[in-house]
Formats: sequence, C-alpha cells, structure tokens
Amino acid sequence: MQEADRIDRAIMRLLARDARTAVSRVADEVGLSQSACTRRIQALEASGRLKGYGARFDHRALGFHVTALVDITLSTQVEEELAQFERAVAEIDGVVECMLVSGAHDYRLKIICRDLDDYERLHREHLGRLPCVTTISSSFMLRAVPTRNEADALFK
Repeated sequence: MQEADRIDRAIMRLLARDARTAVSRVADEVGLSQSACTRRIQALEASGRLKGYGARFDHRALGFHVTALVDITLSTQVEEELAQFERAVAEIDGVVECMLVSGAHDYRLKIICRDLDDYERLHREHLGRLPCVTTISSSFMLRAVPTRNEADALFK
C-alpha cells in the first residue's frame, strides 16, 4: 500500500473536521477538480485508510453524565477465553469501546451511563458476570480535555 501523499492527508484532515463537507469544497481546499477529489476519496475508502463517516455526540446533552474507564484483568490468556470475553462485552449496552491492552490489565472498556446508579447496575448485572474476570478497576472521567483531532495528529 503506497503512503498517503500531501493531498490525501489534506483530504483526510478536512473530512475529520467535518465529514459532511461537500466534495466540491474539499476539492477547492486541496486544489483538485471535483471528479479528481471524488476519485481520491473513493481510493482512500477502498484502501481502508478511510474507514467511514460518523457523528460525535454530546453524551451529557443526551442524558449520559458518567463516563467510566474500566480496566479488566482476566484469569487466562487462552485465545478462546479472550474471544468469549470479547463476545460477552460486545452485548453490553453502554460499552462504547473495548481495547485489548498491554500492561497491568488485559482490557480497557469505555462505558457511558446515565449516572452512578446506572453504572452500579451495569457493573452488578454485566461486568461482574463476564467470563474469566479476576479484577475490575473503574475510574470516572471528570472532564474531557480538548486535543487535536485524529487526522491533525496523524497528518501534520
């Protein structure tokens, strides 16, 4: 796979800032015709570099006031047990990210909940029943710190 050039990086930065930006505007910004820009975007999608488009939500405005970061340690590293754990996690409402990580724990979950009572229910009904779990350690996000968007960080 060939490396993204300056124009591809510029296209990805623009789409990361606002995925609804019209192709004609993206083309103007990067100095291409609309048809050439469309071909570039299609090539980025076909190569898997551009995985999709989405919306970002204000969780608090939607009534979800608690974001928990949950570190989980498993009793085993057997592939089938990891797969069983991952399948179970995928079924839990509120889990918005599940990452296999290195370090002291095996997995980190990002969970959004309405409030602490909702998190306690989710912990009792779901997290505490996950297969092969030996420890669960929860931290709660106090505030999100603004950072650069992903494309700006990747494509300086």
